[in-house]
Amino acid sequence: MHSIVVLGSQWGDEGKGKIVDFLTTLRTNLVVRFQGGSNAGHTLVIEGQVVKLGLIPSGILHNKVKNFIANGVVVSIDALLNEVNSLTLLGVPVYSRLNLSEACPLVLPVHTALDKAKENFLGSSEIGTTRKGIGPAYEDKVARRALRLSDLRHPQRLRHKLKNILDIHNFMLKHYFKSKSFFKVEDTYDHIMKRSSSLLPIITDVSSEIHNLRKSKKNIIFEGAQGTLLDIDHGTYPFVTSCNTISGSVSSGAGFGPCYIDLVVGVTKAYTTRVGNGAYPTEIKNVLIRDYISKVGNEFGTVTKRKRRIGWLDLVLLKRSVEINSIGSLCLTKLDVLDKLSEIKVCTAYYLDGKKVYNAPYDNEDYKRCTPIYESFKGWSSSTYGCTEYDNLPLNAHKYLQFIENFLKLPIDILSTGPDRCHTILRRSFF
Repeated sequence: MHSIVVLGSQWGDEGKGKIVDFLTTLRTNLVVRFQGGSNAGHTLVIEGQVVKLGLIPSGILHNKVKNFIANGVVVSIDALLNEVNSLTLLGVPVYSRLNLSEACPLVLPVHTALDKAKENFLGSSEIGTTRKGIGPAYEDKVARRALRLSDLRHPQRLRHKLKNILDIHNFMLKHYFKSKSFFKVEDTYDHIMKRSSSLLPIITDVSSEIHNLRKSKKNIIFEGAQGTLLDIDHGTYPFVTSCNTISGSVSSGAGFGPCYIDLVVGVTKAYTTRVGNGAYPTEIKNVLIRDYISKVGNEFGTVTKRKRRIGWLDLVLLKRSVEINSIGSLCLTKLDVLDKLSEIKVCTAYYLDGKKVYNAPYDNEDYKRCTPIYESFKGWSSSTYGCTEYDNLPLNAHKYLQFIENFLKLPIDILSTGPDRCHTILRRSFF
């Protein structure tokens, strides 16, 4: 294999960043982010050193590994430069390892103001966005008026396009959202241009560069952001993100044809979490268990610091993720978080209107009415933290993992037993 996609199979926050970082140690030549924006937080821990990323691919810490931000990603220049500066302070030579697609749309300050205004306007019905302007930036992309990184090379063209964007958004802010925010063309133009000079040398035709490496038989990892259940088409709509998060997005978001992909790895927590609103049948009601998992699992957003909602593993939704993405390999993370629980539950079906169903409805209101049907497992009451050998896991942990494999008819090839890169069990060769 030479081309692997690593993505989240739940509502995001599955630990994809750690897994991409770990797999990058296995003779990887290139890591590509293909969708999302700075609303996607990846936390890496290497020998106790915590590194937090939002836009930059998780292969950035590795020498002689290229990292690309492809055209499916919306880029906030401010967020990107803040991330570059943080990594530079750690001694990471970002500019020699990173390239940006010239087709990436820009997230502007007005997008952030719109995002906040929309959420405030919705009140208790808010989607639960990160308020970083990602959704409005994707709206401009679909409306075919977005600024893109290539526009940084053409200041006069950029100013003209910017005026059109601000005319529309200032009108919406004032007359629809009743906001006092107003963005002047020259102020926003100056803001962009003052920050663009350092990015111009690393803007390139990313798709062509990816294919040059593919033809040279180089090993490539495509790194997803968020998770399958937040996909704009296949997620728990409308409580989803603003782009496609599934494996098919590699083709549109990086210009990499589907037949070139050798394997899709689905990253899954040993339980589930989600942030924001939306139906969540397996959400744990027991406050003691919920708070225990939240504390031990450090279930707070990397980007927003929001406390995540906690639930039992949902194999009904996971089965859908497998099918939608053509997942061929599973990675299970945070197994160690369950170490002290006496009972662990797994959802295998739902009751909906008195009938047993094995597929989650797409409609959020119908999904709210689903009641989970559980299989229960005895806990293992011993530590798996930092374990690096599958055979050293407790017997009851083996039973739990084997049930998941049998239900999904897929192997769990990677197990994460702690936050550090070294806290990993690898059960197969990938490259």
